[in-house]
Amino acid sequence: MAYLLLVSLIWAFSFGLIKTNLASVNPIVITMIRLFIASLIFLPFFRPRKITGKNVVSLILIGALEFGLMYIFYNLAFQYLKAYEVALFTISTPFYVALAHNWFENKWNWLYIFTAILAVIGTVIVKLNDIHSFGLFLGFFIVQLSNICFAIGQVLYRRVMLMEIKVKDAEIFALPYLSGALIASIVSLFLVDWQSVRITSGQWWNLLYLGALASGLGFFLWNYGARRTNIGVLAIFNNLKIPLAIIVSLIFFGEKTNIVFLLIGGTIILSALVINEVLEKHNRPSIDINNNIEST
Repeated sequence: MAYLLLVSLIWAFSFGLIKTNLASVNPIVITMIRLFIASLIFLPFFRPRKITGKNVVSLILIGALEFGLMYIFYNLAFQYLKAYEVALFTISTPFYVALAHNWFENKWNWLYIFTAILAVIGTVIVKLNDIHSFGLFLGFFIVQLSNICFAIGQVLYRRVMLMEIKVKDAEIFALPYLSGALIASIVSLFLVDWQSVRITSGQWWNLLYLGALASGLGFFLWNYGARRTNIGVLAIFNNLKIPLAIIVSLIFFGEKTNIVFLLIGGTIILSALVINEVLEKHNRPSIDINNNIEST
């Protein structure tokens, strides 16, 4: 869980940076650049021969979905929403994570659904005072597309890497990053006017942070942590970044929110995590699987 918490803190700064410092840059260009930077971080560790042929294809598709398409939708949403609204509208991600897991496992685990719902309730309370009359349905819909891509990608990556027990995450992570960057590059050929693209030196520093830390290190540690925890904890941490992002916005980007709602909602989210951890101890099959992963 420490990996997921660290990434949540890193991602908390991303919302404000994109909205305040990269608003003038095309969202597809942002996606392409940050994923290319992220892929460069892991190219020295890339060991494609260790992966079975079938899973190479799977990782390419996962990267295109979880990184490429997800980031295109995510960055596009900032054209219609404020930073905290984008963060708020990601509250549905735990539902998609739980549903994707149940779909692929062909079973229904009410523990995961319960803790995911509890986390969503807590996150809604965090911004309850500002939920009225957003009226930005297009932005909301775009964020949901991003959430779906992110959730399905997480679950699929976890399933693929459970089969590749002899492969370290760092040895394959350049592949999904490159496939995500490739998808963004292909889309840019049709939807980006490259002659009008202008990126200042300050924006390049922001892109470097987003590519090297938020995307490169961040997603690696996120998926690394996802392999070593149960699906319920993974769903909870998908929402923990939201109150963290609001706190960062309050301190560093000058935004305002209701502190009482923030404390109440944050407490509920943490309670969902505790409940999940306590009840998961009685779920013997899941614990056995996680222990086997940690021993590799």
